Amino acid sequence: MASAPQAQALPMFYQDLVPLNSKEHADWKIKGLDDASFMQKQHAIPVTVEEFPNAARNYPIVFSVGENSVPLILMGLNEGVNTFMGEDGRFNQPAYVPAYVRRYPFMLAKLRPDADELSLCFDPTNGAIGDFKEGDPLFENGEPSEKTKSILEFCEHFEQAGQRTGQFVEELKKLDLLMDGEVSIQQTGVEKPFIYRGFQMINEEKLRDLRGDELRKINQNGMLPLIYAHLFSLQIMREVFAKQVEAGKVPQVTEAPTA
Repeated sequence: MASAPQAQALPMFYQDLVPLNSKEHADWKIKGLDDASFMQKQHAIPVTVEEFPNAARNYPIVFSVGENSVPLILMGLNEGVNTFMGEDGRFNQPAYVPAYVRRYPFMLAKLRPDADELSLCFDPTNGAIGDFKEGDPLFENGEPSEKTKSILEFCEHFEQAGQRTGQFVEELKKLDLLMDGEVSIQQTGVEKPFIYRGFQMINEEKLRDLRGDELRKINQNGMLPLIYAHLFSLQIMREVFAKQVEAGKVPQVTEAPTA
């Protein structure tokens, strides 16, 4: 029996993590989830740089605070508020679905802290995987099915995209382009504006002041379009705020919790 991944804390969405194997799960199948209620209370979800062009059409893209900063889309401006999800656990409007969401309930994880190899694991609590009569088989004749192979390939691509995203953020730090973000939104009929902090964003002034060789480098390596996708997407924060107002979910405070 394969041991469960050794981790101190599970990633967002995941309640448990079990390695997929042909002995214990030989007859198991996967079926589509009826809803996405697992993300209903999440206001910030990680995205990779490859997703910036699509994600920026629907969501503000920001960067988390802290040493290991990652890009995030904001589906709400306050913790526990997701303006894109209905009470039925489904999207209430057409919008891009992040790869982080599409990967669930699977992910690649180390079975031991000292191991280099990543194994395909899944969250057994989500209800999409089990010993069902209907669904796509995970194994056929003791070997991974085509469905499982495609899931593994998707997870591998996600890990690779994550590495490229990490390199992108590191380059932003080297160029000192990240700064503490702040957005002020004035609501009609309210005296004080709502001030949202707790995230990072690109410093446009420092971007304009980059040396010619630095600017040429980020243009040639593809970073510049991603930077502008992030900057343009920040305008959507006001649209998300308006959705919170419409839903009656605007907090009676003037500073947002950390993204």
